[in-house]
Amino acid sequence: MSHKSFFMRHELTARALVAVVFWPSLFFFWFLGPFVLFLLSTTSSEVCQRLETRAEFLAAANGTLPMLIVQTLIYAVPIACLVLWNRLSPEPARARHIATCIKLFAVAAVVAAVWDYGSSLICDGYGQAFFSTAWRMTSYLPIIGLLVNAPLYVLVFSLGRAYSTRDDISEDGVVHPSQDNS
Repeated sequence: MSHKSFFMRHELTARALVAVVFWPSLFFFWFLGPFVLFLLSTTSSEVCQRLETRAEFLAAANGTLPMLIVQTLIYAVPIACLVLWNRLSPEPARARHIATCIKLFAVAAVVAAVWDYGSSLICDGYGQAFFSTAWRMTSYLPIIGLLVNAPLYVLVFSLGRAYSTRDDISEDGVVHPSQDNS
């Protein structure tokens, strides 16, 4: 076995391992995760009724911060996989798309964090008297989140598909050996 084929085989193995992490994380964290985390992050009216002071609402909202950090780190797994794929087989065009994904992800994470924090402050309307009316506007942030996440999901999915598809197989399924004979 030549030195070059040894590294190509390990690169293919590394790319396959990244794909094994990417696709389940994309499906479970990005497509199913928002529903689960939404259910976990919403505050029931029973809890809201027990909060009576501004300090209690702030404490409840600040209590959501660790969950927001964990949620963002979990959501970052597919983006990290794209970065790893780009390290394994760098391509400038895909690198620009990955940079766009990172920017969209950052915007989506900030929008989601402000929405979660703001909805914890307002707490189904019970905390409205204690905070600025600007926090009530956070109820519109899921719409902005959808507008940011839709292109992000499409771009991440298409990049994942491009990276997880073998380069040496044509569309008709025929494996073509590497053209480099050096």
